[in-house]
Amino acid sequence: MAPSHPDPTISRHVAVIGAGAAGLVAARELRREGHSVVVLERGSQIGGVWGYTSQVEPDPLSLDPSRPVVHSSLYRSLRTNIPRECMGFTDFPFAARPHDGSRDPRRHPAHTEVLAYLRDFAKEFDIEEMIRFETEVVKAEPVEAEEDDGGKWRVKSRSSDGVADEIYDAVMVCNGHYTEPRHALIAGIDSWPGKQIHSHNYRVPDQFKNQVIVVVIVIGSSASGVDISRDIAKVAKEVHVSSRSTSPETYEKLPGYDNLWLHPTIEIAREDGSVVFENGKTVYADTIMHCTGYKYYFPFLDTKGEVTVDDNRVGPLYKHVFPPALAPGLSFIGLPWQITPFPMFELQSKWVAAVLSGRVSLPSQDEMMEDTKTFYNKLESSGIPKRYTHLMPDDSQFEYDNWLADQCDYPRIEKWREQMFYIGFKRIYAQSATYRDNWDDDHLIAEAYDDFVKFMSSYPELLPMLKT
Repeated sequence: MAPSHPDPTISRHVAVIGAGAAGLVAARELRREGHSVVVLERGSQIGGVWGYTSQVEPDPLSLDPSRPVVHSSLYRSLRTNIPRECMGFTDFPFAARPHDGSRDPRRHPAHTEVLAYLRDFAKEFDIEEMIRFETEVVKAEPVEAEEDDGGKWRVKSRSSDGVADEIYDAVMVCNGHYTEPRHALIAGIDSWPGKQIHSHNYRVPDQFKNQVIVVVIVIGSSASGVDISRDIAKVAKEVHVSSRSTSPETYEKLPGYDNLWLHPTIEIAREDGSVVFENGKTVYADTIMHCTGYKYYFPFLDTKGEVTVDDNRVGPLYKHVFPPALAPGLSFIGLPWQITPFPMFELQSKWVAAVLSGRVSLPSQDEMMEDTKTFYNKLESSGIPKRYTHLMPDDSQFEYDNWLADQCDYPRIEKWREQMFYIGFKRIYAQSATYRDNWDDDHLIAEAYDDFVKFMSSYPELLPMLKT
């Protein structure tokens, strides 16, 4: 698992957009491969979505395109739904530090611990020296494409110093996809008189005290939707969860609560304030909470039509990363979802960095496009909607991770990491109220820490990160 330090054949000047987890590891891998890197981050700190703020947008549904955008979507009570051991980067373990009161040692820690881990990562690899904070990218576009290297890229950015107009050899888009909300389509909602809010603008439950709340959950947002429902149930009069993954007749009270019910989808919202579910139940609600996920959104990107977002499919993209017509000059890190994100970001970044240096070759443009079309046709023939193009359920994420590792001649994902993810994912649905604190995979934890110790025996300065 030791990092490689190859002699690159080509050193490129690369712009990385965003300093969240994807942008941080992208910057590290690019520099390891010998490239010069500038990370453009519109916020004042690293961490991206993991940088909690109590601020919310003035438009609770975030529909106004001119609204001041708040990047983070974290609610105050959030804890990870993935165990920390399998969540960390492959060569920088997300191990619990000795408990001194300033850090969260739990296996499913609070969001503050994830941000602290990312800060540790950035400090260890001197990443902040590559970052321009409070710098917003307003436009990135290809210029004067050259046949051999995919052309140059013009990046315009805005900061307190004014507007910068710079030329780069390549752009890596690492801006995340948890900022631009998707909304449920509810019949009659335009005449329904209650309040609506997207979970993007939820932080604490206080505002819902003694109210009747309907929480709408869709696939991909179920874990956070369940968390928020339980959070609100502590203060609300009633909470009714609408999930399209349940059968149409579903009507059940959730264990441990006397004010929390599960329903199927909403049939209609009426102008008298009622909400009718497919199971025939009617409630008079004060607020509808949309825990309905997010859209991919790249307002700064101008690819002359070579990359589009169609029903939440970013494409065409070869292996979710390279647009064939613009490769390798443009790449995307972190589009797949329902995954173990940090290791995937790392492997995608290794691949892009190696391609940019010429150490690893891409197929021809035609071959990449053919592969991409074959993938899209397979989704269509399987009845998978276009909006789930970047969803990686079951074994597909680890097959993909291992494919990336093979491209870079890097070790494949550890078996304990795979097994820990699967067991944890099942626990979310089987014991949604307790899965973070009750588990039965101690043998995998032991394997993980054995691996960490073996790896870090070569890096003694990092050994204090392991539990004592």
